[in-house]
Amino acid sequence: MRPVRLLFCLAAAVALASPSAHLSGAAPGGNWPQWRGPLRDGISTETGLLTTWPAGGPPKVWTATGMGEGFSSVSVSGGRVFTMGDRRDGQYVIAVDEETGKQLWATRVGGRHQDPQIGGSRSTPSVEGDLLWAIDTDGDLVCLETATGKERWRKHMPRDFGGQMMSGWMFSESPLIDGDRIVVTPGGPRAALVAMEKRTGKEIWRTAVPRIGSAGGDGAAYSSIVISNGGGVKQYIQLMGRGLVSIRASDGWYMWGYNRVANGTANIPTPVVQGNYVFASTSYETGSVMLELAPAPEGRVTATEKYFLSAGTLQNHHGGFVLINGYVYGGHGHNNGFPFALELATGKMAWGRTRGAGEGSAAVTAAEGLLYFRYQSGAMALIEASPQRYALRSSFQIPNVTGPSWSHPVIAAGRLYLREQDTLHVYNIKR
Repeated sequence: MRPVRLLFCLAAAVALASPSAHLSGAAPGGNWPQWRGPLRDGISTETGLLTTWPAGGPPKVWTATGMGEGFSSVSVSGGRVFTMGDRRDGQYVIAVDEETGKQLWATRVGGRHQDPQIGGSRSTPSVEGDLLWAIDTDGDLVCLETATGKERWRKHMPRDFGGQMMSGWMFSESPLIDGDRIVVTPGGPRAALVAMEKRTGKEIWRTAVPRIGSAGGDGAAYSSIVISNGGGVKQYIQLMGRGLVSIRASDGWYMWGYNRVANGTANIPTPVVQGNYVFASTSYETGSVMLELAPAPEGRVTATEKYFLSAGTLQNHHGGFVLINGYVYGGHGHNNGFPFALELATGKMAWGRTRGAGEGSAAVTAAEGLLYFRYQSGAMALIEASPQRYALRSSFQIPNVTGPSWSHPVIAAGRLYLREQDTLHVYNIKR
């Protein structure tokens, strides 16, 4: 066979193996190993990305189906893309090839999320090397092999730790991997947070959290843990049913709690931390807070409210926010994502109250000084991360949106990943 004809046949075979027409895109090798990226702050460090998009959106690399029902985002690591979703017989962790979107394996980890209105998975798998960890909506915490999907170990947060949720939408947390351990939030009376050896599931510590106020409800909420070194002490900060709590990382010692930001329905957005500052927001007519941390005796830390913003000024429903150069950017409003810019140090609104390119709440990711706003309506917008003004660069409509378009955008290896229920769209956003 002639060399030219051989190359043509090989190219055709690769194209046919892809789940959709494969366009040229950035080379694979993405590093987005967990919820909200490598540092859990929603910010990609990639450069050389498109600063505007064509009217119909960036070039499509591939589209894959079979992700199941749900709102899980994706993790990208080791040449694989991982997510979770409800299929007909249960909830699955699913792995696809980063280059082609072809399914590599799917492991059933629990039952379907029984909610006729907003069912499906919520957790995003956390990946490190040869293992990943995920939580299904029933509270099953599983450790799987990344290459095969084989289960290594399992815990059930209600049964093993007395875990409970603040309200009825079931477990949504994405687990935190920190060094040799995994840290999760069962929300139980004697095990609000638990740290375990990540490879074996052996318990390191569990901690009880006192009732820190009357606002909110007992149990875990719908947020995920972040790490702070504020006040000179490494700590795990989590938004629970009763509000913000801080647990000393070394031994699980409860250090401080803050109740005012809690609501009784669902506390959802992941807090952002920087230095001695913690910023959090919830919806359902609650509001936003900035706390300042300071060292205290016996290796503890105290938290002081620097300002609180009413719901009319700023409330983030569930799309989250990012902190860039001293300003918080995200979407304001219950069931809304009006873009805003807030000066973190002062609580002063730089700009806001703009409708934006879409409707409903907005899930936010950032890269290279630009905000990636994914609206509940399925509109995808590119906005400048500037405190000077609201400036929309580009927008397009995600295909085949039939319900709430809530999964958070992911940026890895020059690609934009948009999970839309059973479908995963991947776009080339590299210049």
